[in-house]
Amino acid sequence: MPKPATRTTAEPDITGDDGEPTRPQLTAAAATFALLASPPRLHLVWLITHGSYDVGTLAAKVGLGIATVSQHLAKLRLAGVITASRDGRRHLYTVDDPHVVTLVDQIFEHITPDGTLAPDPPAAR
Repeated sequence: MPKPATRTTAEPDITGDDGEPTRPQLTAAAATFALLASPPRLHLVWLITHGSYDVGTLAAKVGLGIATVSQHLAKLRLAGVITASRDGRRHLYTVDDPHVVTLVDQIFEHITPDGTLAPDPPAAR
């Protein structure tokens, strides 16, 4: 059995031009998926992709305390998944990136309400 290839520190941090993701892309994608692996954070992102909400409304909708939701929102903002804007004394959270909206919509189209995978749609003729 051949030994797996190992990277040395002298190798560049990218892959070839064959369409394969670069190492920085893989790292960023994995970090994004890790961030969304938390059910409360994923719920928050789903809600925010469907409207602008303040922290109190989000806390009530996900059933968590305001402090906990604030911590989740801070992580999502730091990662660039959501943005916040001021509306008087409160902050409204939104998702401006259409890629995030598509990602969230597609995962929930693929999972049925009971948590099983939805069947694939019939192939187009």
